[in-house]
Amino acid sequence: MKSSRSTWVLLAIAAVTLFADQVSKFLVIKYLAPHGAWAPIPALSNFFTLEYTTNTGAAFGLFKAWGPVFVAVAVIVIVAIMVYQNEVPQGAWLVRLALGLQLGGALGNLTDRLRVGHVTDFIYFHFWPVFNLADSAIVVGVILLAFTMLREERKPSTSVPKPNGSTDSNPPTPA
Repeated sequence: MKSSRSTWVLLAIAAVTLFADQVSKFLVIKYLAPHGAWAPIPALSNFFTLEYTTNTGAAFGLFKAWGPVFVAVAVIVIVAIMVYQNEVPQGAWLVRLALGLQLGGALGNLTDRLRVGHVTDFIYFHFWPVFNLADSAIVVGVILLAFTMLREERKPSTSVPKPNGSTDSNPPTPA
């Protein structure tokens, strides 16, 4: 059984992510009119602005009528992360960070969908669709998880004893 400390680390990362996401959305709703924009760095206004938009669909505004499906998917993802995190080895801090970011992001967007029926988006790089901190946390979490999986895949394989007592650094391949 994994230690409860590992679970608390994951939950703390998720809580910080959820808090930052919800506070940022609250501030956007409070200080920007719907579809309003603000350039926090005026010199970059042609490249980056904060724009208050809402989204009932998936990423990039796709599947707008599927809101209830995305609620169900978010719940499934949240449960899957909580179940999977019990299988993560003690020292795998990068995996816990990745899962915590994904959990916090999923909870952030789920909170929006359940509370107001849509997700609030506001970060706008003018070459990319508008998104929010929860979306960013999910994407960064997925990238970190993929990175750690690829890194593990490239580690040298363990030695496999041969019948004559010597070892082979590569395990036999199935026939």
